[in-house]
Amino acid sequence: MEAKEQISEFILKAESVLHCLNIDKLEEEQKILESNVLDFESMQNASFKKQVLSRKKEVDNFVDAFKKISNLVALASEIDISDAEMLNLLLEEIKENESVLENLEISLLYSGENDNCEALIEIHSGAGGEDAQDWAELLAEMYIKFAQNNGYNVLVLDKSLGDGAGIKSETIKVGGLHAYGNLKHETGIHRLVRISPFDSGARRHTSFASVSVFPVIDDSINIDIRPEDIKIDTFRSGGAGGQNVNKTESAVRITHIKTGLVVSCQNERSQIQNKTEALKILASKLYLLEKAEKNKEKDKILELQKKIEWGNQIRSYVFAPYTLVKDLRTGYETSSVQKVMAGNIEEFIKAELKYFAKNKN
Repeated sequence: MEAKEQISEFILKAESVLHCLNIDKLEEEQKILESNVLDFESMQNASFKKQVLSRKKEVDNFVDAFKKISNLVALASEIDISDAEMLNLLLEEIKENESVLENLEISLLYSGENDNCEALIEIHSGAGGEDAQDWAELLAEMYIKFAQNNGYNVLVLDKSLGDGAGIKSETIKVGGLHAYGNLKHETGIHRLVRISPFDSGARRHTSFASVSVFPVIDDSINIDIRPEDIKIDTFRSGGAGGQNVNKTESAVRITHIKTGLVVSCQNERSQIQNKTEALKILASKLYLLEKAEKNKEKDKILELQKKIEWGNQIRSYVFAPYTLVKDLRTGYETSSVQKVMAGNIEEFIKAELKYFAKNKN
């Protein structure tokens, strides 16, 4: 493709994306956030300060990206198309900013009301014994690395160790711009094929783990959890912890009697803090179930963890005899297994967002 055609294609796409973005609204929010930062009294509240600074960074980055692409479009309309040197310089600038435009385009796909919420990732090992428990731990590490790679806040709230290897389950909280929006389509069964490190005969094994992703609802949404509707158990933390964490029953497990939902938290040092965090997790799950009830998807959510087996996988990870990670919904695949396991799952997420936006009806 000639330089003129590449430039024209980029500009056409850029103009279409810019037209769909409500930059006026974001710039107005930017002014309000800047005003909040200058309000000394309000910024003394640690929670408010964290929320304002985090959102300001997100909005600033978005506005900067919008202006960068806008300026590039304006520049393209002003240059002399007969000047080959200027065309090549412009093309170089366009290539450097293709990812910026793609991120702006992807932002149009975050249409869910909870897409900018924090995300709760729950991982459970399935069929496959020690291999499945080891696989569940590898998946947990993959999502933690993804969060860290993208500057998200990440916190392991609960972990149940496996029998000799890996984990039986783990709950991770991820916070940042579009955390839930990016991760929500990771919900499903993830299948692993590899030479088992636990098989003395070095045979190939297939293992399964489930991933469930929930939005962390904010305080503006009221979910009524009555004391008589829940059962609360305490136990000693199973993690590394500090001097007191593993010596006292600081960990909390809450069972919602009507739905059978169970949530646990053992990250905090005190039982009260863990109970508060566990109730937030339970409220988020109940909120999602309430919404799913309207769409007749409640049973699907409740039954997901009971079907961690053949026939329900959304993605396959093949380590041997060849290397391949393939999403069975979108068709996106890569042979770079180690990069994926190092948290580089952005291309899978982009493919998911585009796929579900196209097939949402």
